[in-house]
Amino acid sequence: MDLFTFTRAELTSPVQFLDGRWVVSAYDDVRAVLADPVTFLPDNALTAVTPVAPAALRALVRARFSLPPTLANNGSPSHARLRKLVASFFTPARVAAAEPRIRSLVLERLGGSDLVRSLAWDLPAIVLMDLLGCRNVDIPTLKRWSSASLEFFWGDLSRERQMELVDDVGEFHQWLVKRYDARDGELFCALADAGVSAEDSAGLCYFLLIAGQETTTQLLSTALRRALQDRALWARLPLPGVAEAFVEDVLRTETPVVTWRRLTAREVVLSGVRVPAGAELVLLLSGEETDPRHLAFGYGRHFCLGAGLARLEAAVTLRTVAEHEPSLELAGPEPEWLHLLSFRAPKSVAVSR
Repeated sequence: MDLFTFTRAELTSPVQFLDGRWVVSAYDDVRAVLADPVTFLPDNALTAVTPVAPAALRALVRARFSLPPTLANNGSPSHARLRKLVASFFTPARVAAAEPRIRSLVLERLGGSDLVRSLAWDLPAIVLMDLLGCRNVDIPTLKRWSSASLEFFWGDLSRERQMELVDDVGEFHQWLVKRYDARDGELFCALADAGVSAEDSAGLCYFLLIAGQETTTQLLSTALRRALQDRALWARLPLPGVAEAFVEDVLRTETPVVTWRRLTAREVVLSGVRVPAGAELVLLLSGEETDPRHLAFGYGRHFCLGAGLARLEAAVTLRTVAEHEPSLELAGPEPEWLHLLSFRAPKSVAVSR
C-alpha cells in the first residue's frame, strides 16, 4: 500500500503505521487531534514530504525562500492575530457578494471539451485575487507557480524533479515579497499596516494563494466528473439546494484534500494504539460512506478560512453548467489523477455534447 495512493478501504486499522508515518482514519480520533494543537503540533503541516535535496535547498536559499509559522503551520500565539486579519477578507458577506462574479466566469467558460482546462483551472484563482484585492496578476504564471509548489512540498519526488520545480517555488516567493514591498494589493497593504514583516507576509501569502485556489480547482474537477457519472443527478442540479447537497457529499467521501499532518508532542493513545512522541501523523479527512460527518476543511483553530468560498464556487459552477449544458456527457478514457500526499483530483474531465 502506497502512502500517496491509499484508500480508506485499504486500511486495516484506525491507526496504521505506513511508510514511516501513522495514518489516523477514525473520525473521532482525527477531530480530537485537530482540536488539540498543544499535544498535536501543526509544525509539519507545510514541511516537504520528500526531503529537499542539497542542490534544491541551495536554490531556495538563493531565492531567500522561507515558510515561517504563520497560519497552517503555526502553533504559537501569533496565529490568532494573523488569522483574524486574513479572515476579514473571507467574511460571509464578502463571499456571498462574489456569487454573480462566479456565475459570470462559469458562463464565459462553457463549451470546452475538457472542463478542467476550460473552467476549473483558472476560475478559483481569478475569484481569489478579486476577493483579496490583488489586481494585475498573471493568472497562468500564478497557476504554474502554485501547482509546482504543491508538487514540490507534497509529492513523492526524485532529485531531478525537485530541480525542475524549484525555480518556480523560488520565483513565487520572490514575487510575493515584491508585492509586499510595493504594497500592491489590499491584502499586502493590510499585512503591512498590521506590522507583519515581509518574511512573514510572504510565508503567509505563499500558502494562502495556493490553498485558496488550487484546492478549489481540485474540488470543481472532482465534483464535475462525479456529477456527470449520474445522469439523474445532473438533470436535478439546477434545482434549489441540490448542488449544495451534492457538494457536501463530495467533500465527505471524495474531498480533494485527503489528508493533513500533525506531530505528536508526547506519547499518545489513539483508538487503543500507543503512538510515540515525535511521530508524524497523517490524518484522513474524508468521511466513511455510512457517516454523514467529514473534516474536509479541518477543525478547530486551523479550520479552513476559505471553506465558505469553496462551497459557493462548487455549487454555483455545478448548477450553472448543468443548467446551460444539460446534455453534457463524460468522454474519453479514465483521466490521469493528481496523487500527492494531501491532494487528489482528476487532471482532466473530458466531455462531449
